[in-house]
Amino acid sequence: MTDSIVVITNADAGTADDEALETALGVLRGATTVEVHATSSPDELDTVLDGLGDLGDRRLVVVGGDGSIHAVVAALHRRNELTGRVLGLVPLGTGNDFARTLGIPLDPEEAAELVLAGATRAVDLVVDERDAVTVNGVHLGAGAEAGEKGARWKSRLGSVGIGKVNLGRIGYPIGALQTALNPPTLRVRVEVDGEVVVDVDHQVLMVALGNGASVGGGTELTPDAHPFDGLVDVLIATPVGTLSRLGYALRLPFGRHEEHADVQIVRGRTVRVTGCEFTCNSDGEIDGPVRSRSWRVLPSAYAMVVPVSESGNDASGT
Repeated sequence: MTDSIVVITNADAGTADDEALETALGVLRGATTVEVHATSSPDELDTVLDGLGDLGDRRLVVVGGDGSIHAVVAALHRRNELTGRVLGLVPLGTGNDFARTLGIPLDPEEAAELVLAGATRAVDLVVDERDAVTVNGVHLGAGAEAGEKGARWKSRLGSVGIGKVNLGRIGYPIGALQTALNPPTLRVRVEVDGEVVVDVDHQVLMVALGNGASVGGGTELTPDAHPFDGLVDVLIATPVGTLSRLGYALRLPFGRHEEHADVQIVRGRTVRVTGCEFTCNSDGEIDGPVRSRSWRVLPSAYAMVVPVSESGNDASGT
């Protein structure tokens, strides 16, 4: 175990998250020295990182959701401080999709215990031509719109739960269903590792790049994606007509969308999309419209603390 832990948390978290944070901190403080920094913007995060200087052996632990881990990874990458870094994650978001892919417990006490006793595993990072990062996934077209609508539903339903089930996780399927009724369609050329997968003569409902398996709190959009293999999974959905689009959307919550005749998933190291204007949703961050965007995988860009069962052959014990 490292000598001490630096915790980065969201200053805008609500009361329920504060209670979960204190639970996690109690576990961590029972084992080592803990330094806590709450940030609410990229500038504040940079100020904290500036103040930390050389972290040395101190482990950096993110307490928050997919947006929080995205923000910390993006900041470290921008500062050329990501390579060789080991990050821990205590997932307190509504979706927590990257944590789900990594097998990190969603319970804050269990996640904190994992930070102390887990293994480390190198994970991949996806970057675009501007060097902007994606930790979990990117969506274009209807996927981006479904993500925006789903985020609103997540916010509405996130405070509603049945037992330990948070209804916020069904926000993305609801957003996808709403989008399917009146979707944007794209005329784009999608190239994976230089090979054309779909061209502008097809109407494209959505394109998704998955470094992780799920979006929206457990919807496995790219179910076979693993952030350990140096590849990104690329989903292209081209259903035409209302019934076909509805069929696709209704399959999503059950992970059966791959069965749709107009869906294909390919894998590669580089992806390029060009054509009509489109927006991009990267880990919940909206960008665009643009007419061209390209991505590449940076294999083993940094490391995460994961359960021993998820550590693979490239893990080193903590």
